[in-house]
Order: sequence, then structure tokens, then C-alpha cells
Amino acid sequence: MGAVRSRGGVARATSLQLEGHSRHYLRLAVERGSLVRVARDWLAVPDADTQLVAAARGGVVLTCVTAARRAGLWVLAEDRTHVAARPHGRVPPGGASTVHWAEPVVPRHPDRLVDPIENVLSLVAACQPHEAALAIWDSALRTRQVDAATLARLPLPAAARTLRDEAQPFADSGLETIFSTRLRWLGVRILAQIWILGRPVDHLIGERLVVQLDGAHHVGPRRESDIAHDALLRLQGYTVFRFGYHQLLSDWPFVQSTIMQAIAQGLHRA
Repeated sequence: MGAVRSRGGVARATSLQLEGHSRHYLRLAVERGSLVRVARDWLAVPDADTQLVAAARGGVVLTCVTAARRAGLWVLAEDRTHVAARPHGRVPPGGASTVHWAEPVVPRHPDRLVDPIENVLSLVAACQPHEAALAIWDSALRTRQVDAATLARLPLPAAARTLRDEAQPFADSGLETIFSTRLRWLGVRILAQIWILGRPVDHLIGERLVVQLDGAHHVGPRRESDIAHDALLRLQGYTVFRFGYHQLLSDWPFVQSTIMQAIAQGLHRA
């Protein structure tokens, strides 16, 4: 049914009736199998998104890291489905979800099964470790799913205000956010996505130390092109370090020690 698919495959029967679809028509659609009744006031197409169906059944909305990942934001980890409970809503059974009960920053329309991005960011700030939350905020700003001016006008809780003041739209991935956040204590200038010799580099520390961060799927022609650019940088007198995804997240002492040694030797200076 087109009206349900246009809402993501799950829709409130009440809203469908307000659009002119009669109860009789909806009942026939259920009897014929073109729609499935997943809750008292919710209908879905048979192949609907399982997360949306579960949210409708539980009377909740998808939020926090779950909604952030669905929106294409950079999420470090998602241990389970994160949902926000509506007033008088039921929580999905079995303890398979992390439930957020905080008041939303932006009111939730009863038709929505995924939280607005402003609510998502607010809950991420309270739920996730600082650097993981900041990576999501940076990603939201970079992809223009929210803007700093809007965030500045919202009555955000304290944790979200801290991230709002710190977040920047320049990092190309969460790895870059985590890298620069962990090295902020050095007191050395660290710039992200700076163009050198016709291409951006992930980080420039000082004037001459370039750090490139490879994502978990950084392979093929793109990697070969990046390695060629590394060679050009070295020929122009830059020191270039390239770290992988697992090195950054699982062997941070090695990464940090390497950067510290480079700075101690003055490799970041022109």
C-alpha cells in the first residue's frame, strides 16, 4: 500500500484514516495480507523494516546511537537497540533495548518512529563516552543534518551543551574526531582536512607532521592513490604517518607514543 510505504513501511491507522482511507478499506488490506497489524493503531507492509515494526509494537521511537546509525552518522559502537519511551508507552520485552526516558528537546510527533536529530544528539551526549558522542555530533554537523545556529537556540541539557560548544564540521570521519580529541592535551596545533599538494590530509600537526587515518575498509584504488600522495608529501619535506582503524581504537598507546616521539624530535616544525 503506497500510503504506508511512503511513511517508511509502518504507519498509524489513525493517520491513514485522516487521509481518507476508511476503516473498512484498511481491514480488507489486513485480511488480504497487503498490510499487517503490528499494534492496535499501527499497520505495516509485510516486508517492513524490523526495527520500525518493533518500535511500533513497543510504543517507542528509535533514538540515540541506533537512530544516528540509521541516519548515516559515524557511530563507534551500538551494543543494542536504543529507544525512547513515550508517555504510557510499553517497553519491548526481553531486555534487548536500552530505554531512554528523558524529555525530548524537540516534541515527538505521534506518527514518528525515529527521533528527530536534535533529540538523538541530546541523548547521545548523555549516553555515550565523550569522544564517541563527539564523533557523532561532528558527523551530524559535517553532513548538515543539523546546524550550529539551531543547536544554539535549543534548551539542551548540560552534557549536550558541552558537546555543542566543542563539535566541529571539519572531521571527515569519527576516527579523526577521536584522534584529535585524544591529543588535545599536547597543546600543539592539530588541523583536520587540510589541503596540501592538491588533496586533503586527515591531520596536520604543526607545520610538517601529517597523520593519515585509514578506515576499516580502506582498500583498493583509493588506498593506492593515498599512498602515492604520501610519497609526494615526503618529497616535499613532510613527515607522514599512516595509522589503521584497529591501531587507533585497539592500540592507542602505540599511536600516541609515535606522535609524542615525533613532536619531541621536532618533526612537526618547518
